[in-house]
Amino acid sequence: MKLFSFILMLIAVVSTEATFIHKDIEIRGCSDTEKEDMMGTDGEETIHADFNRKEAVETLPNFAVYFTYYDFYDHSVVEMETCKFNLAIFAKGYKNPVEQIDPPQTSMYSKDDVLLDVKNTLICHVTGFFPPPITVSWTKNNINVTDNIKFSQYRPNNDGTYNFFAYMTFIPEEGDIYTCTVNHKSLQEPQTKIWDVEVSVPSVGPAVFCGVGLTLGLLGVATGTFFLVKGNGCN
Repeated sequence: MKLFSFILMLIAVVSTEATFIHKDIEIRGCSDTEKEDMMGTDGEETIHADFNRKEAVETLPNFAVYFTYYDFYDHSVVEMETCKFNLAIFAKGYKNPVEQIDPPQTSMYSKDDVLLDVKNTLICHVTGFFPPPITVSWTKNNINVTDNIKFSQYRPNNDGTYNFFAYMTFIPEEGDIYTCTVNHKSLQEPQTKIWDVEVSVPSVGPAVFCGVGLTLGLLGVATGTFFLVKGNGCN
């Protein structure tokens, strides 16, 4: 599968008493099976086209001040056709050069501290891979999971490789085991991470040490008082 991606970076300099450099980025990618059009600023995504739901999705929080994008989705649909046209021309013009391939590195963790029977989110973070197309699948206790799953857009790293996040909403129950499996053209076999439900139990160490310390301190005070009284008695 070949994916053409176009990265546009704009640097804006704002001058007041200090100079700030901001970076805007736009990623467009297309293949026979995948599409992406995403814009961002300073490493944070601002908007992307959801081609499954056929709408633009603004991803910054409500309190953030940013531009409003008019007709972004319709524009993205047109750009995907342009992308495919350019892909065919570039492939022919460059005579299908050898593609750079970098394998992914995967980590898996929960969004919040784990509490039994309290809704949480598992995050599968995949980074350092090229080219962008990857697949991520989930299991719970060796059973495939397809509900309550979300995926991020492909996001570029400074070295030209990509980041990707997969999210699964779940309710922790003791003994459950989850896996996140990543497939990429650089891998001879899928890369799987395992995560099991472990609830942290507060350590009794600090309380014990405080109790022992307080007891010894009181004993020391009592002993000192005893010898002080005896000393006065001698006088």
